[in-house]
Amino acid sequence: MTTVGVGLVGSGFMGRTSAETVTRYLRSAKLISITGGSRAPQLAADYGVFADLDLESMLRRPEIDAVMISTPHAAHVADAVAALEAGKHILLDKPMATTVKDCDRIIAAADASGCKVMIMFGQRFRDCNIKAKQMVDLGMIGKVKMIQEQVLANGGLASLPAWQSMPENVGIFVGHAVHNVDRIRWITGAEVISVSAHMQRDISSGNEVSTMALLSLSNGAMATIWASWDIASPLFPRSASSALIAGELGNLDLDAYGELRLGVENRWSVVETQEPIDWAGQGALSPVRMEAYRRQHQEFIDCIVEDRQPSVTARDGRAAVEVAMAAYASAAQGRTIYLRTGEAA
Repeated sequence: MTTVGVGLVGSGFMGRTSAETVTRYLRSAKLISITGGSRAPQLAADYGVFADLDLESMLRRPEIDAVMISTPHAAHVADAVAALEAGKHILLDKPMATTVKDCDRIIAAADASGCKVMIMFGQRFRDCNIKAKQMVDLGMIGKVKMIQEQVLANGGLASLPAWQSMPENVGIFVGHAVHNVDRIRWITGAEVISVSAHMQRDISSGNEVSTMALLSLSNGAMATIWASWDIASPLFPRSASSALIAGELGNLDLDAYGELRLGVENRWSVVETQEPIDWAGQGALSPVRMEAYRRQHQEFIDCIVEDRQPSVTARDGRAAVEVAMAAYASAAQGRTIYLRTGEAA
């Protein structure tokens, strides 16, 4: 296969991001059709492709080899399974699904079809995160002992799309903090084995708006995640997607949208910089923002062309959902949830 025919499912913010990525930035890929959501016909017209009435119509197109799915979280399992059963490879937005059981349904469908499944953990493709992973792998800070992860914003749930507050989509921890869970697993190469969490909930909707979670890892390290959309202005500096990584020999201060700083031999130095996104000028389709999606989506296309597993697998998606669901269970039950032993605290 030299050119991968692509269909997009979902026409919102991420649907437009994927349409722009496929048409302007990828090699060996061609956008064929868009479906899903009221904006799909206009988005298809904007990019000069077919607007299918529904997913079923899209999946009947023989020229489509792969679909990129960015629909509301609760729809992921049905959309993904349908695409896989139709023999289409899938690039699936995070979170993979809203339950571990649904993640397993997707994995089973992928195994049965032989198709590729990649999860959109775009943080793995940003400059500072890539450099931090390389430095940890090279042993430059020694064994990782502790990680403090942050994803902090203000504006409350009203600042997010309304569908994210619908009960079937669960909430913002599984919707957003799965990026932080994945970064912990990716950088350390370890699995989360227990979760203890507390949540503060929005009075009007009942959805969680702030979460603090404590994780233990299979390599003996510890991690925390502080996730909130309820921080007063001004926001803490370097907190949109950041991590403090403490090692035996040194430390990393990671800002995914700013600088990566290395602390060794009693001094700090900047070792990588992520160019800022020009939100006010170029907006959401700024080439700086699009670079991470170019890398991510190209990896998906390449794994199809080269017939290999993607660097971000369905099992990575499942692991992040499992941790998120454990956080909800821990907060609700007031106990530590053990992911491997199944034992209660």
